[in-house]
Amino acid sequence: MVEFHVDRGSGFPAYLQLGQQVREAMRLGWLQPGDRLPTVRDVVATSGVNANTVLKAYRELELAGLVEARQGSGTFVKGTLGSAAPEVLDPLREGLAKWVAEARSAGLEDEDIYALLREVLSGGAQ
Repeated sequence: MVEFHVDRGSGFPAYLQLGQQVREAMRLGWLQPGDRLPTVRDVVATSGVNANTVLKAYRELELAGLVEARQGSGTFVKGTLGSAAPEVLDPLREGLAKWVAEARSAGLEDEDIYALLREVLSGGAQ
């Protein structure tokens, strides 16, 4: 089950943060088809966002074809998002964790790390 966290200072709308967290959990294999998302009430209690915000996030995910709402049962994961197998992800995660630790010990903050990652992903650091 995914646990939602909303960063109110990010400038990124809460409903988009919730949707992104579901997508990331699907990509990492933490959410599989058939898994139930937390109830709106549970998300409100743990993240402090408004129920309408959670409903909007779930609605956006449903429109994208990623989840389906079942009347009286909840919201369930409908598909997958190109998740690699754990045996592929685990060593990559370990290597990335070591790299992040090195970056932090070199004095980089999270925003610096994000900027470097975006640069590499965009092909800017060749």
